[in-house]
Amino acid sequence: MNDFLFADDTQSNNESKPIHDSGWDVLVVDDEEDIHQVTKLVLSGFQFEDKPLRFHHAYSAQEAIEKINALDNIAVGLVDVVMETNHAGLDLIRFIREDAENHDIRLILRTGQPGEAPEESVIRDYDINDYKNKTELTAIKLKTLLYSALRAYRDIQTIEKHKQGLEKIINASAKFLECDTVNQFASSILEHVSGVMGLQDNEIYCAAAVNSQNDDATAFKLLAHTGALDEQPTNRVSGHDIPQNVSNLFEQAHIKKSSFKNNKEFVGYFPIKGGLETMLYVNKSSDLQSSDHQLLEFFANNIALAYDNLRLREVIRESQKELSYILGEAVEKRSKETGSHVKRVAHYSYLLARKYGLTDYEAEIIKLASPLHDIGKISIPDQILNKPGKHDAEEWEIMQSHAAIGYDILRNSNNEILKQGAIIAYHHHEKWDGSGYPQQLKGYDIDISGRITALADVFDALGSDRCYKKAWPLDKIIDLLNEERGKHFEPKLIDLFLNNLDQFLEIRDSFPD
Repeated sequence: MNDFLFADDTQSNNESKPIHDSGWDVLVVDDEEDIHQVTKLVLSGFQFEDKPLRFHHAYSAQEAIEKINALDNIAVGLVDVVMETNHAGLDLIRFIREDAENHDIRLILRTGQPGEAPEESVIRDYDINDYKNKTELTAIKLKTLLYSALRAYRDIQTIEKHKQGLEKIINASAKFLECDTVNQFASSILEHVSGVMGLQDNEIYCAAAVNSQNDDATAFKLLAHTGALDEQPTNRVSGHDIPQNVSNLFEQAHIKKSSFKNNKEFVGYFPIKGGLETMLYVNKSSDLQSSDHQLLEFFANNIALAYDNLRLREVIRESQKELSYILGEAVEKRSKETGSHVKRVAHYSYLLARKYGLTDYEAEIIKLASPLHDIGKISIPDQILNKPGKHDAEEWEIMQSHAAIGYDILRNSNNEILKQGAIIAYHHHEKWDGSGYPQQLKGYDIDISGRITALADVFDALGSDRCYKKAWPLDKIIDLLNEERGKHFEPKLIDLFLNNLDQFLEIRDSFPD
């Protein structure tokens, strides 16, 4: 009769279901078939948090080890003590905790021979969660035991999810600090939201926006968005089409000045300095859990702080850029040179630096520092600085002193741009063959920033009207650059310049005098 009753159960396909399906995985380890069948019968229809049990069966400790190695996320193990040996179950417990390093699974020892494993010593010496005599384990007690074990497992998983989520948020926050532009920052947001949530990109729709607290609710700027929702009316914001309901939720957050959430949507709201506010919208295809809301709230707060820092860095960077241009143009105006000269030199230098193989950051520093290349000319008397004819020997010596003077003006600064400006001021009149000034440096002894700025400065000077000459035609400038290859200028830089001439001419045309 028993064989008939449990025949279909034995052939159940439960074990073949993917472990990531909704359900709680329970491993039954016992060498008696009846124990397996009775356990399943008693727990038939059992559910915890609306999810059923999914049984896996092992009939020896060795088979259980194979199951443990093959399966993830087993919530509860019901383990017999005496199987192939008198202590096979205890050895299995030690393997799970020490060798497999699995401390999440809740382990319950069941024994029909309590004398083989005294309860007190077993609970003391082995990392188990409960110990039951099979004769005492009624149906009600077994179900109570499962409720308790599954709650503990659920809480461990929640804590682990929070731990992993916080680690990802910390890592994401570090990445935010590395961003130099709003575009990089927006991309970083999208890259890390799904990571923090532990989701695939196609499982969520995410949008991040910034707005002024005093502006109209519809005036927000969309930083980035990803994913897709069901087709519905869209709103055009910052050049992007986003679902109308997302736009409406941002407006709602703006009006309420607070975050809000429902089963599938989260809208984070955080005011930042300067009267701005940031908002993050996340839509998940399945229900958002309370732990998801907590992680998103924390993550959105970090987004706001990071964006605030990024804006401050951008303001500082723009201020430094403007200051470099203003100082450079002040010198150029005093020497009656063209007002756009320093801007062209800055952009030529940046492009050359990138073509040469410098990083974007290194090239940007050179770009910001190159307008200061002639800062030392502020000390040169007007009659020498603006002399239309050729300088005599004494005048030329005074004129050449501007390189060292510029270096002396800038070299004591701790600012990275001004320190680079000091080097450029000192080196931009050195020549590749060693015939330049003020130190007669040769080849790679000349700093790369000086070698780059020298070429950018000469190219622009030759193509511009000066007090002592008219602008040269382009073909004559190119002839001179070829002649000075390996003499005045590093050969590699000349080759890069001429091979990409169209790009440099485009810069020239973008900043006319």
